Amino acid sequence: MRAIGIGLIGTGFMGKAHALAYRAARAVMGDVPEARLELLCDVPGEKARAMAEQFGFARSTDDWRELVSDPRVDIVSVTTPNQLHREMALAAIAAGKHVHCEKPMGLTLAEAEEMAAAAAKARVKTIVGYNYIKNPAFQHACRLVRDGDIGRPIHFRGWVDEDYQADPDLPWTWRARLEEAGLGALGDLGCHLVSMAYGLMGPIQSLVADMQTVHETRAMPDGSERKPVENEDVATALVRFRNGAQGSLSASRTAWGRKSKLAWEVHGTKGMLVFDQERMNELQLYQNEGDRALQGFKTILTGPAHPPYGLFCPAPGHQLGFNDLKVLEAGAFLRWVGGGEKSSPDFSEALEFEKAIHAMATSAREGRRVEV
Repeated sequence: MRAIGIGLIGTGFMGKAHALAYRAARAVMGDVPEARLELLCDVPGEKARAMAEQFGFARSTDDWRELVSDPRVDIVSVTTPNQLHREMALAAIAAGKHVHCEKPMGLTLAEAEEMAAAAAKARVKTIVGYNYIKNPAFQHACRLVRDGDIGRPIHFRGWVDEDYQADPDLPWTWRARLEEAGLGALGDLGCHLVSMAYGLMGPIQSLVADMQTVHETRAMPDGSERKPVENEDVATALVRFRNGAQGSLSASRTAWGRKSKLAWEVHGTKGMLVFDQERMNELQLYQNEGDRALQGFKTILTGPAHPPYGLFCPAPGHQLGFNDLKVLEAGAFLRWVGGGEKSSPDFSEALEFEKAIHAMATSAREGRRVEV
């Protein structure tokens, strides 16, 4: 398999995660093409050069347009702030590149739709950064639901809480602006919860939602003035799934003490499943069978019996982490770009997640149930 050239735009938290993932993918997964770390972009140029050396990229630039047009770049990895995703992805698609874009795809649903349509027309391959659904524990939960181990799924309860905006004294940033961040807690966190709900329960048919901005203004970093927070800190929805089940989803970026509380329950007619991303290597299973005096929740600790955990470690209980899930995401995309099986979610699939979060925002603003 020929090496696939990677062009990375952005070197923050997610940029570093992408660089680590592409460097490790073949070593971990084996059956994927080698990723050639070809070109890195950031500003200013001095930073780009320093980060290219640190991450192991052959070259650097401070012009992202140069990167997307470079003939040695096959995959453009977009890890920039939200407002830049659409322009960069569309330019990469127009140049015939495959695109690995962090979520959300765009600031608005119209932007996401435009990106999905452009990718489909150009027939390039795309993937969006929903690495939580690559977790072996989550994949095992999906198999249990699909195989009927908890009966017919009838209710989903999910919540995703973090506290990175809980402190009212934190300064104003671009994340507070609709024109730079788009949605708030929904765009940052809620879309991850939706991706898991879709994997376990299938598509959402309709919903009714409410939103809240807890800290309505924040001081500028220099303390000179206070500026409004234009998007939501908290959002909650009651949903109906296409399969007839119901559920609730809630997202908050102002939940003190929560760091990555991406948690859910699936209630079935014969049992239930429970998961919490803060304990991401564990799955709780309850089944209504056998001696009632012995019934209770069972903790399933992930190990080689839960693929693809064994690609990382032969021993159960030794734990995978966030960056390992990114390796699985990048590796699956390399395999697809190299001619193997399709990876998910591509732009068209991720668009469905964004339809759901924008439906929540519409429902909250207009005070009505919205079809997704």
